[in-house]
Amino acid sequence: MLHRFDIATLPATPWKNGGGSTREIVCRPEGAGMDGFDWRVSIATIAQPGPFSAFPGVDRVIMLLDGDGVLLQSASGINHRLGEAYAPFAFSGDVALDCTLLGGASTDFNVMTRRGAVRAEVQVLRSAADLMASAHGLLLALQGDWQLQGAQATLSCTAGQGLWWDGAQHGWQATPQRSDAALVWVRLDT
Repeated sequence: MLHRFDIATLPATPWKNGGGSTREIVCRPEGAGMDGFDWRVSIATIAQPGPFSAFPGVDRVIMLLDGDGVLLQSASGINHRLGEAYAPFAFSGDVALDCTLLGGASTDFNVMTRRGAVRAEVQVLRSAADLMASAHGLLLALQGDWQLQGAQATLSCTAGQGLWWDGAQHGWQATPQRSDAALVWVRLDT
């Protein structure tokens, strides 16, 4: 089953530490909490420096969407400047990270998968592409308008809109409607 979403209509949940907020796009299985999900995709706004929560047994991918970005550092040697928009960065959720703002607030795209249960591949597309079928996945228009042609549906998405699916194979032909368009594709394999 396909589920459409618009980031602008997703509720923002403030973080317990007051450093930002999260708009959850999808968390599977349905109703799973932060300790029980197999995969989760969200948009977060980081407004203050501070620690990132550790998620043992979880693999993460983070990507800057908007703003000045952040510096992610850990005692185990991670030192990554998340300052370029639409450049996915993968890391282990086992690692406790400190986050320093590179300027003002920033917004990022987050994918978390339970290690051993689900593996995520995150790719940003800027031109037409045939996307291999998968039983779980997500597409989000980052810039411009996109036409998404699947075996069961043809959909249009503008920036901030997308769709996700879980449990049935879906492949897509993604076609940008402008030359400056960008689309993120999250392919999830079990």
